[in-house]
Amino acid sequence: MNTTVVPVKHWHMLPNGRVQCDVCPRFCKLNEGQRGMCFVRMRQDNGMVLTTYGRSSGFCVDPIEKKPLNHYLPGTPILSFGTAGCNLGCRFCQNWDMSKSREMDTLMDSASPEAIAARACELGCSSVAFTYNDPVIFFEYAIDIAQACHAVGIRTVAVTAGYMCPEPRREFYAHMDAANVDLKAFSDTFYQKICVARLDAVLDTLVYLKTETDVWFELTTLLIPGKNDSDEELHAMCQWIVEHLGPDIPLHFTAFHPDFKMKDVPRTPAATLTRARKIALETGVHYAYTGNVHDSAGGSTWCAGCGARLIERDWYVLGEWNLTDDGRCTVCDAPLPGCFEGPPGQWGAKRRPVAFAPRR
Repeated sequence: MNTTVVPVKHWHMLPNGRVQCDVCPRFCKLNEGQRGMCFVRMRQDNGMVLTTYGRSSGFCVDPIEKKPLNHYLPGTPILSFGTAGCNLGCRFCQNWDMSKSREMDTLMDSASPEAIAARACELGCSSVAFTYNDPVIFFEYAIDIAQACHAVGIRTVAVTAGYMCPEPRREFYAHMDAANVDLKAFSDTFYQKICVARLDAVLDTLVYLKTETDVWFELTTLLIPGKNDSDEELHAMCQWIVEHLGPDIPLHFTAFHPDFKMKDVPRTPAATLTRARKIALETGVHYAYTGNVHDSAGGSTWCAGCGARLIERDWYVLGEWNLTDDGRCTVCDAPLPGCFEGPPGQWGAKRRPVAFAPRR
């Protein structure tokens, strides 16, 4: 594909002659030729264009548990890719080489929506993930890929921070089958100072997903020592989740490592994740997980009805499986919320880079 710039909607002209982007609550106001904070949405000829359509920073087949999704087609491979740029400014970004890129040469692969769907089929993937950077900023490309995937029986997964305005959000999630949303903290001060964003817009997205869609979604919170890991904040966050989303939304706690603009903060101890999981379970969250650490108990799925281990996980490798084909506990017959279709896949912890056509 040679074309990488396509016209987009969700913008309007301001009285002062600037164009305002209405995709996310940042509302970037742009003069001719200027790009938004995301870097990929740009004003051109008194309108807005997406500059990265059809181009990716790389493709890889991952275990779906790496997204992380523990209640959605467990054990299956997922074709993952991202582009460049991001609409948040997280100082701790763990994928900053892609999400914070301001170099178009980061986008080395070229792929049409139909080519991505066809490759997912060839590779035996059950789904395609928009990940590594936030699909909110390239949602037109993501929607076109989702439509091509659905036409051949492939599902689509959004890995996102959920920072999006209502109208494009409705359009975007109408084409998604599942999502993992980063709930980065439960403090607006954290969001403002460390992510250059606001918490309330993310909470609105979560409530929307729960009340207005059939999208299966799970939550992830990256715990950063001294920033968002206090007992008080974790308890308040879990209370909000139970009250507004219900107890069955899976919650993943993952470990921070020093990176990007927060290299002076230490790694997250495994004990912090275990403590957070304990708080979540005590607060009423039924399915809380630890990630990025070797913790089989914290990574496994346990029945909320009788306490039996339903899915054993060792990193991304599945072991004991005590679910019926329709996703019920084999001990007490309680249903496990999520999407389960017969026996689990056995993709394991493999990570396989995938080549598409080089950019031209």
